[in-house]
Amino acid sequence: MIVNMPGGYHMRMFIAWLRLSVRNTIFRSYTSLLAFLLRLIRHCQIFVSRKKRTFRGPDLAFSSHPTDQENKTQETLAVPLLKAPRSEGLNPLASNTQSLPIPSVPSTPSYIAMPEPSFHTTVAATMLPHAAAPGQFTFTPIIPGQIRRYERNQFQDQNEDFEIQKGPLDYSEELVPVSGWEPLTHPEGALFFYHSYDRVFTDVDVRDPGSAVTMGTMGEVVKEAYKEARKAHTFHASVELTLEHMEVDGEEKWGYYFVDHDRHVIFWPEPYKSGDLLDNVRGVKRKSHIKYALESQYWLHIELFPNKRFLPQYVLVRLKEIVMFTQADNITSEKSLATFTPDQVSSMLDLMDPLMSSVDKEHEHSVWIVARFMGDFCSDKFANFCGQPGARLDVDQSLYGDSVPHPKSVLFRVMNVILFGSPDAQSKALHKIWVDYTIVQRRWKNFINRLNNEWNGYTIFSTVMLAVDISFLAVPPVQNQVPAILVLYMSTLCALGSLVISLVLAGQVNDSRRDSAESVASFMLEMSQSVLGLESLALMLSLPYALLIWGMAFFAAALSTVIYCTSDVVTISIVSPIWAAIFILSTWPVLATNSIHVSHMSPWIAKQMSYFRSWWVATRSHF
Repeated sequence: MIVNMPGGYHMRMFIAWLRLSVRNTIFRSYTSLLAFLLRLIRHCQIFVSRKKRTFRGPDLAFSSHPTDQENKTQETLAVPLLKAPRSEGLNPLASNTQSLPIPSVPSTPSYIAMPEPSFHTTVAATMLPHAAAPGQFTFTPIIPGQIRRYERNQFQDQNEDFEIQKGPLDYSEELVPVSGWEPLTHPEGALFFYHSYDRVFTDVDVRDPGSAVTMGTMGEVVKEAYKEARKAHTFHASVELTLEHMEVDGEEKWGYYFVDHDRHVIFWPEPYKSGDLLDNVRGVKRKSHIKYALESQYWLHIELFPNKRFLPQYVLVRLKEIVMFTQADNITSEKSLATFTPDQVSSMLDLMDPLMSSVDKEHEHSVWIVARFMGDFCSDKFANFCGQPGARLDVDQSLYGDSVPHPKSVLFRVMNVILFGSPDAQSKALHKIWVDYTIVQRRWKNFINRLNNEWNGYTIFSTVMLAVDISFLAVPPVQNQVPAILVLYMSTLCALGSLVISLVLAGQVNDSRRDSAESVASFMLEMSQSVLGLESLALMLSLPYALLIWGMAFFAAALSTVIYCTSDVVTISIVSPIWAAIFILSTWPVLATNSIHVSHMSPWIAKQMSYFRSWWVATRSHF
């Protein structure tokens, strides 16, 4: 017989409740522990990601750039920023040197302080024996226009025939970056170098063992340049540095400038003043004006170094708008400020649609095209004082008063009459293409084309005139008329002078005077500094026409001499009225060109007739 104890039931219930409580507690603790671990892992991932975006690594010069720098470079023409490689063999500039620690700098929205560059000073002597010590470099601010790429003539060695190794040609080793310097080829064929991690461009061949500039020297130069640049505490994330090795008065110097892709300007960490930047533009007073000169040099920098850049859409859209406006201005205005002819602008428009396919792509040829056009347009805006009080709106408008017509000298007036008014017409045309000591290239080309056509016609007329004069001298009745022979000689000499001068002027102009705006401007400046100024060129260009007219006039005089000396009264009475009518009709265009009209002379003729009548009446009254 089994007897149940009164407390046994309660004991079993207590044990069951305790087992359930422990099980629930353990389950809840395990769940809470897992949740805590997951939150910790996520927090660590976020922290590590922030650290990676903020700190680039010891080998990147711009290690303290803001976290959004990669997105910013894709929206501009800046070369995209790259992460420094982690492997030991790819340390920039020197693989056997130790990186300097870079202090932590908090990221900012747009601008950051320039950190210590990653170029190292402890270079092994056996590897770089010519490395210069810090502080021995002389830096001078320059502009992209002072880079002497197109003036370097490096003669090639006349070696024996190059031997090609067996198998497919492999030249990839020549394209491998050496100590961080990557060789790049310009669309025109020039070789230049770019350091990806320190964002430096240069034309110096750092690979050439025979060059005085070695990689160690370049490292020291860049380090010193950045050290000087740190004095200006605001640099954009996409800033680029360009270096040019120069020799000024026997002293070795390093020209440099920085590039800001957000503002589309170049800049220096020190005050800069240069006539090369102003490009003979006088009267610059405002920053909003000099901005166009800096932007023009910015586009020249892109033109010199177009590789590894992505073409932003907004830049191409802006260029297309400018080109369309220029074409519309050419069509609707005869005084357009456009330096390009309508045919040239039309060719530019034809390039816009194909260029759209290069948007946001690394096409250096398209980048070069856009940079070349944008640089020209910005340069024109700077020269025309765009956005400034008194900006030039017409191509004839003078900004300095240099092109305001001045009273002509007595000598010029006399020569204008002798040369049948041609110098004055040429002077007006020259003053339309030479405004404020600046050549209007489009009008100069049209002017030269017109002169060439005229000179071609003068050579034909002069040749015919020579043939007529020589033939007329062979006529038997003329051989006995000494005055006629003398005048024919003068006609022959004038025709010969017109022919020779036409050929000489055509040869000189077609040879070099129309090659570029610079050569034309130099030629015009030389002529404007002569005794008569620019009017001497007008006199020179008038000679072929005037001599040809004088040759015809002397031939007419010789023909008249023969007619009046060898003909009877009937012949003379018939020829004289016709001859007088031809003379009047021939002089009519000359008088009209010089604003001398019969209607304007009517009062003077009436007044003279009145005096003559009064004199006649008074004379008859005495008799």
